[in-house]
Amino acid sequence: MNRLLAALAALGLVLAATSAKADDFFRGKTIRIIVGGAAGAGYDLNARILARYMPDHIPGKPSIVVQNQMGAGSLIMANSVYNNGSFDGLTIGAGFGGIVTAQLLQPKGVHFDARKLIWLGTTTQDTQIAYVWAATPVKTYQDLLHTETLVGAEGPGASQWDYPMIANAVLGTKFKVISGYGSTQQIHAAMERGELMGNGGTSYSSLATLEPQWLAQRKVNILLVWGERSLPPLAGIPRAIDLAKNDADRQAIGLAIARLVVGKPFFLPPGVPADRVEILRRAFDATMKDPGFLAEEAKTKLDVSPLSGEEVTATINRIYATPPAVIDRVRDILTGKAK
Repeated sequence: MNRLLAALAALGLVLAATSAKADDFFRGKTIRIIVGGAAGAGYDLNARILARYMPDHIPGKPSIVVQNQMGAGSLIMANSVYNNGSFDGLTIGAGFGGIVTAQLLQPKGVHFDARKLIWLGTTTQDTQIAYVWAATPVKTYQDLLHTETLVGAEGPGASQWDYPMIANAVLGTKFKVISGYGSTQQIHAAMERGELMGNGGTSYSSLATLEPQWLAQRKVNILLVWGERSLPPLAGIPRAIDLAKNDADRQAIGLAIARLVVGKPFFLPPGVPADRVEILRRAFDATMKDPGFLAEEAKTKLDVSPLSGEEVTATINRIYATPPAVIDRVRDILTGKAK
């Protein structure tokens, strides 16, 4: 009995020492959040607000800086963080939700495994929309079925590209996607110039943040909602998944919009010590309830509907259990192989 008590006491001391060491690791350090999108866009603003409040919930209160690494719908950033680290808990990726399904649907250029990334959580379960400049002849969803509608996108893998492609193949819309735009702001500028008619898939919160006057002055018409949930301001606007004609179409749209459940996710590369992961996950969760964080997100009209790292991980496991036939169909649509 005495030996058992001594062993338990020794184990307690080891655990306490390990915890203290983890708690002290971040003191005096700088954590980098690498955003896989343009500075000033909704994902970037979201990360910068998180960076201001999360240090208060990390033992040692490290500083957090935000950097941007654009390209390929956040794939360039995700590849870099996954393969280059750092692997010590001081590098956090912040990507578009599309990175969670990229290796299933558009694997070219993907050099990471979403199931091996360590997910800290998401600030937002996203709801995205297709919208057009009000002066165009396209006024309603029904018009999309009969009128070619020019929309802008960064490129394949970004929702601005993927969702119009899905709509064309599954619902019969006539989007024409023009790629090569570096950010949502560039797409919006092209809409104002008359170069584009609209945007086929961007977060409603991003539109409300970047162009609140467009909504107030009815300068755009919102035609279609992408997501498993809608929002009160979008009442009456059709959801893509509700427009599916049969079960197969519903499954295809469901896989395409699965990324929106993880919305604006934050992650660590594989190999970060478990005790540091636990600290960062709990700090992320605490930040989601921080009054200052919530007030600033509300002020910028960014939606806060968080999931924990464990919940994001469970969602990704569900996505990767999708039947192969559904994955093949959606992949063929997005890569231009669908008949």
